[in-house]
Amino acid sequence: MSTIVATAPESSFFELEAFDNDEPDSAAWQYLTFTLAQEIYALGILHVIEIIEFDKITLIPMMPKCIRGVINLRGVVVPVVDLIARFGQGQTEIKQRTSIIIVDIYSSTSEKPQKVGILVDAVNEVIEIHPDTIEAPPAFGTGIRNEFIAGMAKKYEQFLVILEIKQVLAVNEIINLSIEH
Repeated sequence: MSTIVATAPESSFFELEAFDNDEPDSAAWQYLTFTLAQEIYALGILHVIEIIEFDKITLIPMMPKCIRGVINLRGVVVPVVDLIARFGQGQTEIKQRTSIIIVDIYSSTSEKPQKVGILVDAVNEVIEIHPDTIEAPPAFGTGIRNEFIAGMAKKYEQFLVILEIKQVLAVNEIINLSIEH
């Protein structure tokens, strides 16, 4: 199993590097945790490409409310999705720790992954969660659609929501949102 380490070079982003763990038979899964509207969420680390500090986003007309705009990531145009808006809970307020997590999403129409940025209040840490400790999502009461949740886990005496990022960032659904608006 690999471990992911975030390093902060002199530029304004973090790069994630994998290296071999001393425990190759470890059954723990690694997740990047982040905060949205004072709730803690987690994302499987294998989806994460890098983490960048929030900077200027170029607005694109007639996009759904959950698409904040696009950024230029070393010559690649990357759409930025506001997760709070995607969950129907308003918009992320930009603060000092606001970050963009760059992820790769595969769609059914393309063999190549699409880089997508997700706007979050703050990135916390990479944690390990043993698969046996992940519970099924509750039927109600989470404030987000059930298909967006891969599971729930308890860490540091607090529940965190593990996101099913392929569902949250389903390209076809987001395209349909832009047609409706």
